[in-house]
Amino acid sequence: MSNHLKNETSPYLLQHMENPVNWYPWCEEAFQQAKAEDKPVFLSIGYSTCHWCHVMAHESFEDKEVAEILNKNFISIKVDKEERPDIDSIYMSVCQAFTGRGGWPTSIFMTPEQKPFFAGTYFPKETRYGMMGFKELLTVIHDKWIRNRHELLHSAEAIVTALNRKSSSQAETDLNLIQSAAEQYKQSYDKKFGGFGQAPKFPAPHNLLFLLKHHEKSGDKHSLEMVEHTLTQLYKGGIFDHIGYGFSRYSTDQYFLVPHFEKMLYDNALLILTYCKTYWITKNPFYREVAEKTAKYILREMTSEEGGFYSAQDADSDGEEGKYYVFKPSEIISLLGMKTGNAFNQYYSITDKGNFEGKSIPNLLHTPSISNEFDSYLAEIYEYRLKRNKLHLDDKILTSWNSLMIAAMCWLYRISKKDEYLNAAKKAQQFIEEKLSQNGVLSVSYRDGKRSQNAFLDDYANNTFALLALYDATLDGNYLEKARKLLKKAISDFYDETEGGFYLYGKDNETLIMRPKESYDGAMPSGNSVMAYNLVRISQLTSDGELDAILKEQLDFMYGEAEPYPTGFSMYLTALFEYFEPGQMITVVPKNQGDIKELPFVVSPDSIIKVINSPTDEHKIMHDKTTYYVCANHSCMPPVNDLNEFL
Repeated sequence: MSNHLKNETSPYLLQHMENPVNWYPWCEEAFQQAKAEDKPVFLSIGYSTCHWCHVMAHESFEDKEVAEILNKNFISIKVDKEERPDIDSIYMSVCQAFTGRGGWPTSIFMTPEQKPFFAGTYFPKETRYGMMGFKELLTVIHDKWIRNRHELLHSAEAIVTALNRKSSSQAETDLNLIQSAAEQYKQSYDKKFGGFGQAPKFPAPHNLLFLLKHHEKSGDKHSLEMVEHTLTQLYKGGIFDHIGYGFSRYSTDQYFLVPHFEKMLYDNALLILTYCKTYWITKNPFYREVAEKTAKYILREMTSEEGGFYSAQDADSDGEEGKYYVFKPSEIISLLGMKTGNAFNQYYSITDKGNFEGKSIPNLLHTPSISNEFDSYLAEIYEYRLKRNKLHLDDKILTSWNSLMIAAMCWLYRISKKDEYLNAAKKAQQFIEEKLSQNGVLSVSYRDGKRSQNAFLDDYANNTFALLALYDATLDGNYLEKARKLLKKAISDFYDETEGGFYLYGKDNETLIMRPKESYDGAMPSGNSVMAYNLVRISQLTSDGELDAILKEQLDFMYGEAEPYPTGFSMYLTALFEYFEPGQMITVVPKNQGDIKELPFVVSPDSIIKVINSPTDEHKIMHDKTTYYVCANHSCMPPVNDLNEFL
């Protein structure tokens, strides 16, 4: 049996193409069919490495009895949230309004006009533990659709009206939010185990990046201490894969021991950036080593031959969450021998009792000091694990997430001087330009030789961020020019000239029941936060007067959004720091390009480096040598020919 998903490229949709449910992808045909048959629409949103999406699929969507009810009384639509963040954003806000929380799978019931009237997340097939079963829910909603439809339609109209109501206004930007956010982070900080708040704990690396910036600008030692302790605990915990490297999505406990085992590209990109930045500040090689281990995982398991980065690896193996990652002591002993195996097990806390469903997640939480004495055995255990179990790979290549990894590889190159990282970044950007872009218009994703639909704000924001990182790493003006053009394209397609801020989807995307502006930094920095950062950096690097007014409007728009809860806007606060307290400005007039090759390695990452290839009256070559003009703290120094001498 197959349904309407068989011609899709999304791994998530293809996972459901043989369900007995007559799934449609999101398309006009589905909604027309719902109108013609006078049926409500059931919308299910998820992604391919989502554990509870798998559970609901197995319990309900693979069940013929449930499928019969859905096919008889509903038109059913499947959406991959990673390919359609616009749909996900709108209906996640609906779910949060109904239930007070969100998550995936997201289950939405709506009219053929796309107006929602009921929402939830996971439902078991049968009613249990006080949770309504999916079968019963379908029956209740069908009955209401037949007998009391006006109530559902009234609810749907009220929800759409509420969603479209303006919720915030611009405010005059200042530095007050930064200090408020820093104090709030201190209050929620877990002094014992690292991180913030209680379980479940997400790494939220962009929060750590803000705290690093706060330390740099204010000298606040506590901000740095919070970051260092958190990064150490993240590495020591089971959330880091000590055998094959890379970080899982979040920890289910407060210790960072037991993760939700799926690995996402964006988490690992943001964590590489954070470990790199911490190394820049502390010069502690531990942070560089963790960043390099994470990059090794990405280049080994998450990179296509063409250079694009894959999206995610599943939490489940053979239908069991975490099975791929856990060990019994006897497995290690059989590989390494009794003496070495026992020592390895003791070091990584692999015990007979176990720490996860009778088996052990390797971790270093109870290890007094971190050493490299067992690193030489990891390759053998890694190969054994590869043969023992298989992980599902979501091999679609997303513009937004690839862009974050490009930036991460650039930062890692700058602290390691290893060309493999810069080469990976360049190759991935080339992939985006060749496979995910056409006539200056980006696409969301690429898989199986096909581009998906036009890109969203996050794609433009993050790729601009990536191009700026490539420029900072190479000082190649072509990357800066590409970043400037992409930024202006985003302004043209996404910017709200009346109220300020950027819409999630552009003027050439499909029109939905509302046009959201996402500003809150969730698992990733929002497109609006990254755009604020990009506007600040490009304004500083190019002196493009056309951007000045939009920059001010964007900062004011985001200030109004962030004022009630500043810790939810850490990337924007980082942009504010860059705006009010920019790093040193280095304008260099090179005698030859070889003179500035080392420049990205010796200056701090927040420095603004402008390369003037043609001398001007303001910036001349002095003494027939490469000349550096350095300004910092609102004052400029005399020009110098030896930057290291100045630094």
